[in-house]
Amino acid sequence: MAKVAFIGLGVMGYPMAGHLKNKGGHDVTVYNRTAAKAEKWAKEFGGNHALTPALAADGQDFVFACVGNDDDLRSVTTGADGAFAKMKSGAVFIDNTTASAEVARELAAEAGTLGFGFIDAPVSGGQAGAENGALTVMCGGDEKTFDRAKPVIAAYAKMVGLMGPAGSGQLTKMINQICIAGLVQGLAEGIHFGKRAGLDIEKVIDVISKGAAGSWQMENRYKTMNSSTYDFGFAVDWMRKDLGICLAEADNNGAKLPVTALVDQFYKDVQEMGGRRWDTSSLLARLEKK
Repeated sequence: MAKVAFIGLGVMGYPMAGHLKNKGGHDVTVYNRTAAKAEKWAKEFGGNHALTPALAADGQDFVFACVGNDDDLRSVTTGADGAFAKMKSGAVFIDNTTASAEVARELAAEAGTLGFGFIDAPVSGGQAGAENGALTVMCGGDEKTFDRAKPVIAAYAKMVGLMGPAGSGQLTKMINQICIAGLVQGLAEGIHFGKRAGLDIEKVIDVISKGAAGSWQMENRYKTMNSSTYDFGFAVDWMRKDLGICLAEADNNGAKLPVTALVDQFYKDVQEMGGRRWDTSSLLARLEKK
């Protein structure tokens, strides 16, 4: 059992922190910008809650964060009342936020100066993966620090891998989102085409999902897409944030991402249709728009 803090109790962080308490058996203290949510979590899981990130991090062995973006991450780490001010020597900060590789490297360097470890550890698997403790976690950092953190991270993960030095976890998450963008657009076009051709989509997917076209997106999203149901899952707003990070990094490293850039604009169309909080599979709604 370790002393653990978790900062950020959104749709991902709330259940992740719960797994650290119940499955991992750790002593968990949480912080959330909306204090009432932290209080609710503490009552539900029997943990503790703190009024600031610094107070949550004080004396902990491992401190996790899962917040919105680079600015939010800087705020809860090096900002006023940020966790870094109270991290003890030899502790490890594990960042589950999907953010830039630049901020990961920046915070890893600051952590090293202050005498504790830092792992950038964005996740894939969505809300369902977080609730089921079955996330894929892509990590960046030094191997010794990763080896210490991995058994703790395992409480909410089915796969935890070290991708390389600081920032490598975030770069791997970018690849994950690049691949998903193309897959979902292809699936949307396939279903749209099938409907226009008068085919039974259930029968079509039952066959092609067993072949080379099969994917997680196809298996898990075709039914809701076929019924035009999008009020759940990984929000379009979040995907656009992630794709923006991918495109900015591509500008830095010279990678060409024509499909990613195109699908990003398709998601912009979905936002303008009122689908900011729709699941990313709502690319189909754009094709079916009258």
